[in-house]
Amino acid sequence: MNVNQFQQELIEYAHSIGIDKIGFSSADPFRELKNRLKRQQELGYQSGFEESDIEKRITPTLLLNEAESIISIAIAYPSRMEDAPLGKKGARRGIFARASWGLDYHTVLRDRLGKLEQYIKETLTDAQTRSMVDTGELSDRAVAQRAGIGWSAKNCSVITPEFGSYVYLGEIITNIPFAPDTPMEDECGDCRLCLDVCPTGALIEGGQLNAQRCIAFLTQTKTTLPEEFRTKIGNRLYGCDTCQTVCPKNKGKLNTHQLEFKADPEIAKPLLVPLLTISNREFKEKYGHVSGSWRGKKPIQRNAILALAHFKEVSTVPDLIGLLMKDERPVIRGTAAWAIGKIGTSEGKQALEKALELEKDQEVIDEIHKGLAFETIY
Repeated sequence: MNVNQFQQELIEYAHSIGIDKIGFSSADPFRELKNRLKRQQELGYQSGFEESDIEKRITPTLLLNEAESIISIAIAYPSRMEDAPLGKKGARRGIFARASWGLDYHTVLRDRLGKLEQYIKETLTDAQTRSMVDTGELSDRAVAQRAGIGWSAKNCSVITPEFGSYVYLGEIITNIPFAPDTPMEDECGDCRLCLDVCPTGALIEGGQLNAQRCIAFLTQTKTTLPEEFRTKIGNRLYGCDTCQTVCPKNKGKLNTHQLEFKADPEIAKPLLVPLLTISNREFKEKYGHVSGSWRGKKPIQRNAILALAHFKEVSTVPDLIGLLMKDERPVIRGTAAWAIGKIGTSEGKQALEKALELEKDQEVIDEIHKGLAFETIY
């Protein structure tokens, strides 16, 4: 079969199975990416979740020997939640970022990519493919930019004209020599809204990200959150959308057509107090299908505690005292101690003083002292 003809058929098939955008690029090394990745490592800006071998990240032939092309796909996700519940005094709510609404995008994209691979191999029997989503070696954004899906923006997202930056990305490396698409020109211009409003200053000039300061990364860590970030995450339980919601290119992009990603309001914006004592089984049953659950319940619970401190929700002090006194995990006890102090009730202060007499873990003891240093307001 003629490759150009097949390429057009593949594009049509991709759209028929729910892929919003598909583009093609060469499998040449991403040499322009190498210096940036090296710089990320040298500055300690990496999250630790990415592939550490830079050569694998920039050289597709190390992942598929006879690589000729890379197929890039994008699937849009919604920017707005229908029937979003309002949190209120006595019933505070947290929020999962948009990338964790609905079914885990890894599941959806792997399904779509699997169908593409099957279609390719049924048509061209000598075809070789290797697909990846998010956790693969290649940079999804670099592939998408080269394949004309969108441009690489200052907020470190790929922005598409059709869907803004609210897109999931995936790719297939293949030995088929598809005709490459033309990369898009950068359309950010002089705009720097995302850099100016980033809560922690994680976005560096030129579209570079210090992942160690990024709230999206910080909400996924399992250790005690550094104190400078505790008042920055607000009621975020997983992820951060600030650099997307302020982007003018995202204005009016609703993207509600992919039904798998429709948010369940009680999961995407849940009540905080029930999260404090949720069991592993309950957490898996309720949240196991969303991408924000991949690190387990501990980071979500820690973030829920910080959210209650953010709201200064006095009614939850007894719940937090329960964690301080009974939870087996030092990170949770310590975070609860800090939150109790931040809320500032006399009841909480008495509990902190009592806990100080009983606590054996030094990190928790340090957090109790921090809690006691806050002013008693109520």
